[in-house]
Amino acid sequence: MSLPERWRQWAAQPLWSLGFRPFFLAGAAFACIALVGWGLWLHGIWSGRQPLGGMLAWHRHEMLFGFAVAIIAGFLLTAVANWTGRPALSRTPLILLWLLWLLARLAWWLPLPAPLFLVLQLAFMPALAALVGRELWRAGKRDNYPMVLILGLLALFQGQTLLGLLAAQEVWQRHGELGALWLVAALMTVIGGRVIPFFIQRGLNRPPTPPTSPWPTRVLLLGSLLAAISMALGGADAPRPWLAPLFAVLAALHLWRLWHWHQPGLWRLPLLWSLYLGYLWLALATLGMALWHLGGWPSQSLVTHALALGGLGGLVLGMIARVSLGHSGRPLQVTRAMAGAFALLFLAALCRVLLVPFSALGLGLSAALGALAFALFVGGYARILLTARV
Repeated sequence: MSLPERWRQWAAQPLWSLGFRPFFLAGAAFACIALVGWGLWLHGIWSGRQPLGGMLAWHRHEMLFGFAVAIIAGFLLTAVANWTGRPALSRTPLILLWLLWLLARLAWWLPLPAPLFLVLQLAFMPALAALVGRELWRAGKRDNYPMVLILGLLALFQGQTLLGLLAAQEVWQRHGELGALWLVAALMTVIGGRVIPFFIQRGLNRPPTPPTSPWPTRVLLLGSLLAAISMALGGADAPRPWLAPLFAVLAALHLWRLWHWHQPGLWRLPLLWSLYLGYLWLALATLGMALWHLGGWPSQSLVTHALALGGLGGLVLGMIARVSLGHSGRPLQVTRAMAGAFALLFLAALCRVLLVPFSALGLGLSAALGALAFALFVGGYARILLTARV
């Protein structure tokens, strides 16, 4: 069999049929590996080869632009096909995009010249934004254009982060990474507002709720973008009381959403309470930022990790579990192991926020619990993602 024939045969495998399959699987596996490596380094167990810029720079960058961006890519590449009715990215184009993501992960550990390292890191986000934007533009789906704006800003903030790394300007790195984290929060706000109430309604067999005013969603999107831009401009360097009202409004609207979505029956279904608790962490993080800017919360870092581990991690794990089942034709029920994974990630976030101020062991425990949660997803869902739709 010739090489082109082998490539076509490999590209025809179920793994490359839809974007969620390779990116969910690789993103979750990468989260597991990265959290284990980070925990071992924190406690001095691993002191081997260091990535460019050191472990802290790698950890900050990769949990966003390695892990989170992989999940975002898998979700959007799959969802855009549903929104537009156009064929989804698959086979060779999907493989090439995935390889761009993979090369960027490997580049941290290779002795590459700085320009090549920069090119490999910055190639993925513009490619993803262009692919998503092209499909939305061809289908005339203007309501989803904010997705492209967020992807473009993520690429910009990644550039800010990496330029800070190469120029040894730690403050540029920090600003870019915090801006990117709150941009991901903006994306979670948009996507969560669409799918969580729908999943709750379907999961509990409730009739569709009547449409609500679009203004809370618009205010949340605009406010989340402003929050992200403020972070990229140094809004987390020191408390700024004039930023507190922005985060207070976001927190109030997030909590209003949670109250509006709540149904007593959701606590019986892990696929629902995992998403609900993940969104609760997002609401608590915005409330924490409001309090920090007013001087009522001692640590901005704790708020950041509440958003990163509890909000981003919790919503991602619940979302990829639900989407993987739905798009592979499986029943929307998780195993006890997967329900345990949701609980472990919630505990990991609690350890990072509540235990760390009192004991450094909270860092390692949080990383271990988070890694185990994503390992349970990989172990339980690899067969689903690698095989054809039922």
